[in-house]
Amino acid sequence: MLPAALRRWLRRPKRSDSRLLSQFFFADERVTRVVAEINGLDAELDPQQYLVLLNQLHLSQAHLLAVLERIMEECIPTQRHSRDYLVKFPEELLVDNLGNHMLFAAECLLAGTFLEVEEADGAQLRPQARNLLCSLELVRTVLREQSLSQPGSYPEPVRTVLIQFDRLFAEFELSYVSSLVAVKSPEEIYRQQEIIVLFCETVERALRLGYLTQEMIDGYEPLLMFTIPRLAIISGLLIYPEGPLSLERSPEQMSQIFSPFYNLLKKIRDLLQVLSAEELCLLERSLCTAELEDSCAPATPPAWGAAMPRADPPAPWGLLEVAHSTPPPPTCTTQPGSPGAVDNPGTDWQWGPQPPESSPGTGLDATPGARSLELRSRYSSTKDMLHTLFVCISGVADQLQTNFASDLRSILKTVFKIVASQAESSEEPSASQEEDSDPCTADAPRVADCPLCSRPTEAAGLRRAGACRLPEWVPDSTCSQCSTCRSPFTLLRRRHHCRSCGKIFCARCSPHAVALPHYGQPKPVRVCTHCYTTHLSPTPRRARSQ
Repeated sequence: MLPAALRRWLRRPKRSDSRLLSQFFFADERVTRVVAEINGLDAELDPQQYLVLLNQLHLSQAHLLAVLERIMEECIPTQRHSRDYLVKFPEELLVDNLGNHMLFAAECLLAGTFLEVEEADGAQLRPQARNLLCSLELVRTVLREQSLSQPGSYPEPVRTVLIQFDRLFAEFELSYVSSLVAVKSPEEIYRQQEIIVLFCETVERALRLGYLTQEMIDGYEPLLMFTIPRLAIISGLLIYPEGPLSLERSPEQMSQIFSPFYNLLKKIRDLLQVLSAEELCLLERSLCTAELEDSCAPATPPAWGAAMPRADPPAPWGLLEVAHSTPPPPTCTTQPGSPGAVDNPGTDWQWGPQPPESSPGTGLDATPGARSLELRSRYSSTKDMLHTLFVCISGVADQLQTNFASDLRSILKTVFKIVASQAESSEEPSASQEEDSDPCTADAPRVADCPLCSRPTEAAGLRRAGACRLPEWVPDSTCSQCSTCRSPFTLLRRRHHCRSCGKIFCARCSPHAVALPHYGQPKPVRVCTHCYTTHLSPTPRRARSQ
């Protein structure tokens, strides 16, 4: 009878075997080899080689976990532990290699070298870390033996150990992250979903009134990051007073995003209620453009402007001159909506029809005249009152960008997915049509610092000429933030090169994988969202699924 070591060598799978268990065998073998090299090295004598091996261990473990994840998706797709808790995590933690960091944290906890958690939390996490690592070793042993015997099947013992590991990993992940950062409660998640609905309703209303255009939404105009929260404050306080910004509830019942501004929101609401329809429309247009003078007003004022008091130039933005404020730079590329679109701003609100003539002091919600006059008397002029509202609303909205950047970014990302124009399904274009109209040069958006956008002729000829010259990669040392979302790179947010343009992105801005035959890349490789939607034709996109 052959020795066990010889039998394992004879049954060893081939590297060309595409089955997942065969891939796991070689990934596990590489981790074992790197660990053996680290154990045999004296870190004090050769610290440089020690760091190199640590980096190799990090990469090999990440590859092992990626293969293991694919095996669980294939073996136990319906029996996996729920990952709904991930919605509670800050967006910065949701990276591709989060699982590798979890295992590293478990190893450090067992070794007693982890310093980021409190001692009490560490004592509670250590049993979970021990169980997780023991389960991982059992999974590696079982899968390794299965890959040497029958790499194409998953018997019941394999399924059992995979289900146990998946459950222990999920439990440790939730407990560990909860000990480091404040995770969202179910109530807070629901409140932020309400804010998403409020933002969507605000955008729809702004589109109807001509404050925004669909082109600005589809083009992800940077100014909208400030405009939408500003308009949402007005909508939440006046248009939808029973919504997520309702001031009838206590601050503890509001979302943690807006609760710190509870008292200021009350003062803003009181002032908004004494504005006439014309004054409110003027304020909202100012918040949309963040301009201090009228640089893009239409040649003929809208119909509602006829009821406004006439002002000497500059008007109407001259009412809101704010010498000391620092709003984001204006981006006025479109004309306001047609007069008919804003002929009666109050018709789509929930307060019922407005009186035919609106005068300062009556207010949008029929505030008693005495209260209205008392509030207006605190300001020297309408200009002063609108200036105060402009500064306060802008201050609250802009503070959200600083204090709750992650939550607000997640909310706005969801809003853009909802309100952006959906791609219409059309028939496959013929070869002659593709030859005449290149999608890379027709209606594709341009990016100033994109090498392919700056050379549209080259981008258009890549696919036709079969060019093989690879793009010049941006060096890692020269890029400290994502080229799209500008998020800084950290230990958790890693750099990723786009194989199409050569620029550096985070994982969330380069999630696509497509073949690039014109660059000599027949297999799917990582590309950024901009190149995927702008510079790649449907042909290489379809190659991803082949």
